[in-house]
Amino acid sequence: MNWNELDFYPLMGEALTESNTLKMDFSPANKALDSIDLGNTQSFHDYVFQELAKENKKYGIGGYFEHRAIYQRSEVFSTQESDFRNIHLGVDIWAESGTPIFTPFEGEVYSLQDNQGFGDYGATFIIKHIINGQPLYSLYGHLMRTDLTLWKVGDQVKPGDLLCHIGPFPENGDWPPHLHFQLMWDMLGNFGDFPGVCSQREIEKFRTVCPDPNLMIRCPLI
Repeated sequence: MNWNELDFYPLMGEALTESNTLKMDFSPANKALDSIDLGNTQSFHDYVFQELAKENKKYGIGGYFEHRAIYQRSEVFSTQESDFRNIHLGVDIWAESGTPIFTPFEGEVYSLQDNQGFGDYGATFIIKHIINGQPLYSLYGHLMRTDLTLWKVGDQVKPGDLLCHIGPFPENGDWPPHLHFQLMWDMLGNFGDFPGVCSQREIEKFRTVCPDPNLMIRCPLI
């Protein structure tokens, strides 16, 4: 598939560029994370938005298949049945709560669900697109809870439609405000939810299922 032949509306209503966006690092290589109480959402929030303010940026971005050091904050990422999950499958766009998010490509509302719990997605949209005859699903996590009333399953969406908004904590899964944006070729039997993080041993499986969201976002920083 030649993604360059496809037109996508900017997710945030404007292009994410070097002038308005900061690439953010949440891997173990970022030693600044060692001094933050990541279990305290306000402390985590202050770190994220202080970094943006220092660089005078509106958005932070990053995370596709990033090995992350921030998931010890929640038991959501560790179960007895599988390895600890710390490989991020989507791209995060960090911005103030209430920031609008727009539909990048025509499609149909596949699911709307509030995935409650500390460290989870909170309000979550999944849109089904057809691209070159092939289904592709886009996931939007950590939204405002009231966004769940804006649409219903089966609704048709067009590029540039106001889809949803970045949610505040704690209702967004108790994260500093950001959009988790992820693409999936296959829902793997899921509805309303889809793993946003995998374990090291699952990397190759999910790399085939979850293409790089920047093929749609087109931010030059990532």
